[in-house]
Amino acid sequence: VVRQDCISSEFLAEDHLEAVGHICSLKDAFGYENPSEIANLISAEKFEAALAIHLYKGGRLLQGSRIPFGIIFGGTDINEDVKHEEKHRVMGAVLEEARFAVAFTEKMKELAAAEWVCLYDYYRIPQDTENLRLFLLICGLRRVKDPLYLVDVFSEWHRREPHIHLVIIGPAVSWGFFFRNCPNYAHFTSRTPGVHLLQEIPQDDLHAAAKRCFAVVNSSISEGMSAAILEAMDLDVPVLARNIPGNAAIIQHKVTGLLFTDPQEFVQLSKSLMNDPTLEREIVTKAKVYVKKHHSWDCEREAYQNLEKSVGSTIKYK
Repeated sequence: VVRQDCISSEFLAEDHLEAVGHICSLKDAFGYENPSEIANLISAEKFEAALAIHLYKGGRLLQGSRIPFGIIFGGTDINEDVKHEEKHRVMGAVLEEARFAVAFTEKMKELAAAEWVCLYDYYRIPQDTENLRLFLLICGLRRVKDPLYLVDVFSEWHRREPHIHLVIIGPAVSWGFFFRNCPNYAHFTSRTPGVHLLQEIPQDDLHAAAKRCFAVVNSSISEGMSAAILEAMDLDVPVLARNIPGNAAIIQHKVTGLLFTDPQEFVQLSKSLMNDPTLEREIVTKAKVYVKKHHSWDCEREAYQNLEKSVGSTIKYK
């Protein structure tokens, strides 16, 4: 644990973690000057994770860390350090790497969310709405993924039915190409109500997000074999995908998923799925069977092993 100084929250965190079997080591951030010193410490002590108190004073030392880390906001980081341009930049970079951030008050959370776009949308997606419907699009912001294909219809739909949201998760590979008139996430989402952009997150967190959503969406212009679609099927999440050859090869329309040809048909099919729980259950069940039969880990492993054995003799295609 990288700490700012001796304050009670660090000892509380240490107590909580040690209570479940972890071994903790408290270190004073003032004793280190740069991330390389912390990197050497991590290597020497074989630390597996870190928790930094204070986003700037502690967090800056964990930039580029090889181990996962989280942040606990201190107070002066949110209230004072944000006023300094370089500190603000550094803290934003730290948050983009952090697995989580802890705020002691709702106000502190809101202040942080207002300052850094990597937190912006997460805190603005309603979490406790009974009829909330989240659609999840997992993709990098690249031309071939066509992430803006459904944005307009989603915003229109959200204006009529505020419980409808589209969440796009993935790295901003080509932000400038797609969003020439929107310099950052906050500006984009202010113009497209109901549409939220989240930066890339760890796979376990991504799977957890998929399980919480109503359906996983694919709007690509071209696909080979979409891992996001197959993973959604395996997680018992309905899939709505653009009707292109790569998607149609793994989705049988109205059997293992839904295929749409334009944004208007997407909305129509989504509504029909929302209003037909029986269809939803049937699609989820059959999709799961399809994945287990045609894309199971064991079957693919055996197939690749057999191909490897044949390399020295005859080339085979599977």
